[in-house]
Amino acid sequence: MPEQSAASGGFIAGLLAVLMQNGAACVWASTSRKLFPASLSHFNVEPERIIFMDVQTEKDVLWITEEALKCEGLAAVVAEVGSLSLIESRRLQLAVEASGVTGFILRKDENKTTSTVATARWRISPLPSETEDGMPGVGFPRWNVELMKVRNGNPGNFVLEWAGEKFEEVKKTKKETVWSDIEGRQIG
Repeated sequence: MPEQSAASGGFIAGLLAVLMQNGAACVWASTSRKLFPASLSHFNVEPERIIFMDVQTEKDVLWITEEALKCEGLAAVVAEVGSLSLIESRRLQLAVEASGVTGFILRKDENKTTSTVATARWRISPLPSETEDGMPGVGFPRWNVELMKVRNGNPGNFVLEWAGEKFEEVKKTKKETVWSDIEGRQIG
């Protein structure tokens, strides 16, 4: 669904804003990218620091992803794929462990979920924005973030909002910063 794809792309952009703070670049590989590069600026990501690779086959996407994950100079690698086998996910995980580069796999079809060795698995869904104190206009982007699987941790469900500079967890009575810093590198 297009809204799921847009929500996932926006959420990943927020994470890239943190990962790319030191000036490092990112690789984004896909056979049919839907992301509009200029929209990344909304999340404080300079689109010119992302190397977009649009190729013909998913086999090429996976090859680019694996090779890019081996490059320690990158902040992150994003791959959009329809499906991912256990063997393919293991190869990507080994590349992540060797280099420390963060890897993200965006699945185009959530119905094709298979077992992977990913450190974390999230389901990102868009939510309507809310304006501050009844002000007119459109509020900050919001997501329902379901952490379905996480190694050495507990799954959970969060409502997050991009508040201009960082993610904030939306609470009924107050907001708390959630993603001010990302520790550890993972593929998910």
